Amino acid sequence: MFRRASTLLTRPLLSARARSFSADLPAASSTDDAFVAAWKKAIPTIDPPKTPLSFMAPRPATPSSIPTKLTVNFVLPYASELSAKEVDMVIIPATTGQMGVLPGHVATIAELKPGVLSVHEGSDTKKYFVSSGFAFIHGNSYADIIAVEAVPVDQIDPDQVQKGLAEFTQKLNSASTDLEKAEAQIGVDVHSALNAALTG
Repeated sequence: MFRRASTLLTRPLLSARARSFSADLPAASSTDDAFVAAWKKAIPTIDPPKTPLSFMAPRPATPSSIPTKLTVNFVLPYASELSAKEVDMVIIPATTGQMGVLPGHVATIAELKPGVLSVHEGSDTKKYFVSSGFAFIHGNSYADIIAVEAVPVDQIDPDQVQKGLAEFTQKLNSASTDLEKAEAQIGVDVHSALNAALTG
């Protein structure tokens, strides 16, 4: 190993400029030109099939000035709560803490934790309790919020929340295995967040 050290040290080093970085590459074309050219060369009598690029809509341009409204899409696996709704602000229960999103917010991806999602439109505020999910904030004042479960806060039964909190707290205290403790802790966390949503 030490015998080769002298040869390794005397080799010329590649300059940093010789390496290409991802930012130095040209932008990809909107159509798959290389695929179409290869297809026409191999099978000139049949039209080439559509590639995924042909089905993708172009991303909306980032506006030069900050818009007055935030466009929100709020979806669940079984329903769309908000679709291209223009609002003033959204407050998201991210795992890193409550995150207020206004028009012109920097592009961000946030994981959701159990808590209240508030949608503010003028003087009207609509609150949803979300169990988990993700929020994708885009630089063009669009926000896509995907939740596993969500329910308007005014439809939550406080008695059922208290009953569930007591039940999971009892399960947590009597749990003997790690799995039972983890399941009970999740139940306590969700019901505690539900309770906080109703009282706060």
